[in-house]
Amino acid sequence: MAEPPLRSAEALPFLTPMMKTEAQTLRYSLYGEGGQSLVEFAVVLPLLSLLLLGILQFGVAFHNYLSITDAARVGAREGAVNLASQPCDKATNKVNGLSIPPGSTVSCTTPDGLVTGKRLVVTISAPTFTIRLPGLSRTFTLTTTATERLE
Repeated sequence: MAEPPLRSAEALPFLTPMMKTEAQTLRYSLYGEGGQSLVEFAVVLPLLSLLLLGILQFGVAFHNYLSITDAARVGAREGAVNLASQPCDKATNKVNGLSIPPGSTVSCTTPDGLVTGKRLVVTISAPTFTIRLPGLSRTFTLTTTATERLE
């Protein structure tokens, strides 16, 4: 928007000095750039909010992934050292006693049989990573597997 031409004080002889000051203030407020930063902030704020929420959601998901990965490793180790007394039961009980996200499923298998030196596999699935952003809601399943040799 083009600014109107400046008027000198001589061109406005009917204005008192106080009125001239008020007219200059009004002109500045109408054609100034004081509200520009507020408008820019209003445009950028939703984008910054989405970015912040995305970072927080990713942080929670990464924490959950680390929790179930550690729980699977601990459970597999617990089962591996308890070959004589149902290693899968020991592993599952150990994992369920740890702090894993609610709704997680734990499975334990010994694909090569209960023989010393063979594998014990603990798998944990946790459907806990949910993106909650406007226009985008999706649930991801976090899955991790730990393998130990039976002792």
